[in-house]
Amino acid sequence: MADLATRDKWNKAAATLDLMSGRGEMERWLPFKSRLFGNMEPGKILFASLGTGLDISAFPPGMTITAIDISPEMLKRAQPRVEGYPGEIRPELTDIHDMPYPDGHFDQVFTSCTFCSVPEPVAALKALNRVLKPGGRLYMFEHTGSRYFPFKYMLDLMTAMSRKIGPEMHRTTVANVKAAGFEVTEVDNLFLDIVKTIKAVKPQN
Repeated sequence: MADLATRDKWNKAAATLDLMSGRGEMERWLPFKSRLFGNMEPGKILFASLGTGLDISAFPPGMTITAIDISPEMLKRAQPRVEGYPGEIRPELTDIHDMPYPDGHFDQVFTSCTFCSVPEPVAALKALNRVLKPGGRLYMFEHTGSRYFPFKYMLDLMTAMSRKIGPEMHRTTVANVKAAGFEVTEVDNLFLDIVKTIKAVKPQN
């Protein structure tokens, strides 16, 4: 069953997400996202979460991608970008914690600023682990909490306000990936230890 409170929160956020993301920020991170998403290979690819489709411009052409989101309003606003992609994107309304796909269904999983937003990050990562085949790869572009003062303090304060209408700013995502059963193979810090890419693999057994 979908988390209706989370769905409602992101339905309300959909109208202003593009504005809040900011064109400058999108252009700043586009080269890093393009490099990460350039790891997409032909096969069964899962992208979580689609949002309004801002990340589609960083996808390599010619892929077939299942793109999920909990919010119907996000998917509605993403549709023009989905239609403009030179490949196939299949938007699907689903809760990342309770996906309808069979075990080991996907070859690769990609995320973008997803794990600041899900209510139960370890449970959601375990769900991704379940639908990823053994030996499959997880690629993440995420912002996380920081280990360093004063940034840790600032992000903790920001989360007290931001979690009511949007993301949580202080998640321990690398540790959560490990707790969900993945082997982390690479972490690349792009801005301090806050914005980063994470690469991981689901063990063969």
